[in-house]
Amino acid sequence: MTDPGNALSGRKVLFVVANSGVEQPELTAPWQAVLDAGGQPVLAAPEAGEVQAFTNDVEKADTFTAELAISDVDAADYVGLVLPGGTTNADKLRMESDAVALVSAFTGAGKPVAAICHGPWALVEADAVRGKTLTSYPSLQTDIRNAGGTWVDQQVSVCPDRYPLVTSRDPDDLEAFCPALVEQFAQA
Repeated sequence: MTDPGNALSGRKVLFVVANSGVEQPELTAPWQAVLDAGGQPVLAAPEAGEVQAFTNDVEKADTFTAELAISDVDAADYVGLVLPGGTTNADKLRMESDAVALVSAFTGAGKPVAAICHGPWALVEADAVRGKTLTSYPSLQTDIRNAGGTWVDQQVSVCPDRYPLVTSRDPDDLEAFCPALVEQFAQA
């Protein structure tokens, strides 16, 4: 395991969410893990500005500021991509052509991606799970299988084929998800 103290020193990690619906702990815990590893997290959404987070998909939580619109992001500027969950967040993102194109840019370049809960929906939409082994919120398993992926029920899954992919099922898995994503981003 990579020492998180400076594993990402000077490296930028992109977090992509919709402007409403992200599951707050799935945004804030990985964000803090990137900070703790010396990295620079950057938040992007379909529109720059306010992002409304939720807990348990239904209870309004805090708001955050997306520094960039997804259309203004260049994948080359980042070491990796984090796709937090939240049912409505993930559903909105997979319908955003700029978000799907950005996911394709990261995976096509072989850059690591970390997705939790419903976050893998954007990967399914980008045709990026074919031949990959991953986990997610259980309701996505049929979508993942139909897209050519192998779904597993475990706390964290790391699949190195084509591009490093770190996935977890839900907020209860954040303790395993965060160190795994830092490790994969540090190796990039």
